Amino acid sequence: MNLKGKQKRFLRAQAHHLNPIFSVGKNGLNQTWLAQLDGALQKRELIKINLQQSADETVDEVQAYIEDNTQIQVVQTIGRVLVLFQPASEEKYQDLSLQVAKLA
Repeated sequence: MNLKGKQKRFLRAQAHHLNPIFSVGKNGLNQTWLAQLDGALQKRELIKINLQQSADETVDEVQAYIEDNTQIQVVQTIGRVLVLFQPASEEKYQDLSLQVAKLA
């Protein structure tokens, strides 16, 4: 799903009250971390992650790594925080993705 401007604005508004639930630290990026990220998004669809001060990667590197290796889309970056979106595959968790689809 390629997000349009209106859809991204909606998701940013929905993510405003969320706290980061994942972080990138000195262990860096790996497939295990991506699998955990994907699992969380399958239930929530929208999450925030942050980069710790000890992280060797930049925000742009993390964004590129996530988008190149998964179907996850980075909706927004603010400082060291990224907002991620991925439609859930199970219908019972598809709340935001249905609302986003209506905005298309």
